Amino acid sequence: MAKGNKISDKKELSQEQSEELIGVLKARFEKNMNRHKDLEWDKVQAKLNANTEKLWSLNEMEITNGEPDVVGYDKEKDEYMFCDCSAESPKGRRSVCYDREALESRKKHKPENNAIDMAASMGIELLTEEQYRALQELENFDMKTSSWVQTPTDIRELGGALFCDRRFGRVFVYHNGAESYYAARGFRGLLMV
Repeated sequence: MAKGNKISDKKELSQEQSEELIGVLKARFEKNMNRHKDLEWDKVQAKLNANTEKLWSLNEMEITNGEPDVVGYDKEKDEYMFCDCSAESPKGRRSVCYDREALESRKKHKPENNAIDMAASMGIELLTEEQYRALQELENFDMKTSSWVQTPTDIRELGGALFCDRRFGRVFVYHNGAESYYAARGFRGLLMV
């Protein structure tokens, strides 16, 4: 698996990198069966082997400290849902504002990146509020950090963006100016395979 936390330009993994990543994903899958009851690793791996381009995106999730794992299965589409399952918002994706418009609106102290473009460059999507809440049903995430989530157009048009976290035993949804960024706020991604 590629090292560091910078998103790579090359969008394919070597055979060795693929095998190493699949080993990491398998170990995480087996260690956290509560996230994917009734799902079998062999079927997940068969999907990964048939969709090797998705391995690159999973590797990007991994190297930015997202710890991707299977959190669901869509029977209609026959796809597995991978999501960042790091306890806190992925370290390699923090201190980013919401989107490019927000980034360009900042005159001083611009962050290095924004969540929407970063997710797109990784081949993943930000979680919706509904997906974030579903993830929180599996375990407690973001107890000290927060994560940007997909923001409805009407809110974004007014300059805002939404983020979520878990505090006091509950999931909270908040708003902030889309141009804001904090060391403890990143984003969680979703990839269907």
